[in-house]
Amino acid sequence: MNVDIRAVHFDLGEPTKEYLNKKLERIDYAKDLIIDLLFAFTKEKQFQCECTINFRWGSSAHVQETDFDLAAGIDKLMDVLEHKITKEKNKQQEKK
Repeated sequence: MNVDIRAVHFDLGEPTKEYLNKKLERIDYAKDLIIDLLFAFTKEKQFQCECTINFRWGSSAHVQETDFDLAAGIDKLMDVLEHKITKEKNKQQEKK
């Protein structure tokens, strides 16, 4: 699983990257299902947290959350991300 993290209009500090990596442990069960996780964090008035997931069977998904606090935005994004991964995983299991 390849993880790419980008920050736009601000510098994403090392503690924030460590926090994100800690949160990524929640989806360790899906490591072999995912090729890429592409994170983009943008700061306008609020933090916009986006993630594109590329699955090994060729499909991809895009999730997005906004919040005034970056940590809260990451938490929300991880909740949605975990739900999306579980949904895709179940879809693939049903096809077999």
